[in-house]
Amino acid sequence: MKTAYIKIDSIADVKDFVTIVSKYDFDVDLESGRYAVDAKSIMGIFSLDLSKKIKMVVRSEDCEDFMKEVSRFIVEE
Repeated sequence: MKTAYIKIDSIADVKDFVTIVSKYDFDVDLESGRYAVDAKSIMGIFSLDLSKKIKMVVRSEDCEDFMKEVSRFIVEE
């Protein structure tokens, strides 16, 4: 399992992020406050507060390619 913080700033970014996540078989969750949603769900992502950074939890150890693809969304903790 790996974690990182991400920032999604626009509707286009949400669509791009979900497209990337959906290509992979493992689960990815997004956590904001006490809420957790499936990162493959556009509606779930829109239910989060996108003005803040969001914790991304990748439920796989073999996720280097995925982490490279989403690197543009990753921000410092």
